[in-house]
Amino acid sequence: KVGPTLFRELGANVITRGCEPNGTNINKGVGALYPEVAAGAVVEFGACAGISLDGDADRLILSDEKGAIVNGDQIMGICALELHREGKLPGNTVVSTPMSNMGLEIYLNKLGITLLRANVGDRYVLEAMKKGGYAFGGEQSGHLIFGSHGTGDGLLAALKVLEIMQRTGKPLSELKKDVPLLPQVREDVRVKSKTPVEDLPAVKKLIEEAEAELSGKGRVFIRYSGTEPLIRVMLEGEDMSVIRGHAKKIAAAFAKAIGAEGAAH
Repeated sequence: KVGPTLFRELGANVITRGCEPNGTNINKGVGALYPEVAAGAVVEFGACAGISLDGDADRLILSDEKGAIVNGDQIMGICALELHREGKLPGNTVVSTPMSNMGLEIYLNKLGITLLRANVGDRYVLEAMKKGGYAFGGEQSGHLIFGSHGTGDGLLAALKVLEIMQRTGKPLSELKKDVPLLPQVREDVRVKSKTPVEDLPAVKKLIEEAEAELSGKGRVFIRYSGTEPLIRVMLEGEDMSVIRGHAKKIAAAFAKAIGAEGAAH
């Protein structure tokens, strides 16, 4: 109720989806994990934006007036530019994680802003912000942390974006175009052990080959899941066919070396 009430009190015409909690349906088919629901309503009713929050509203994913999804990286780029313009970005630094798209980093660098990558998880983003005295950070998944608030705040992030839209007179589709993201692919492989990559020569060789080809134009990010017996293989680059090919080769090598029985990739 808080979100719709807040936006209505600020003068918005609000159409809701998934705002009838019964104690068991939190995040069920709606919200930040399913932003396509709000996106569909935006198109249906001709709204200016869709705001998708998770159950405790610490994550935000938007959709523009055309129904296209605007993820956490794009929201970070939009907000970082505004904070930079307002002189509210200490150290000209934004904190994120290795999961954030390289396109965001390239965009911020062009503005003279550094993207500092902390470990995956909003608590690590917050730790890095506090340690460096930085005012803004977040994750691709939609956790956006402003200053001393100490946690992701989807409502505050939504208000900031709406403020920017109103000040600039630009629709969200125009604002997000300023933050072009590189194509990204991910392959997950179920493993029987979390062997250090350095101890898997065949895998290491393929990773090095991919990094050499993508140098300056993309990146390779490999990490074991902290909660599941999985290795996550993520690549970004300008050419989708190139990064997909490398990702599949690396994933297949992991499956051969340490894959669990029936490991898929």
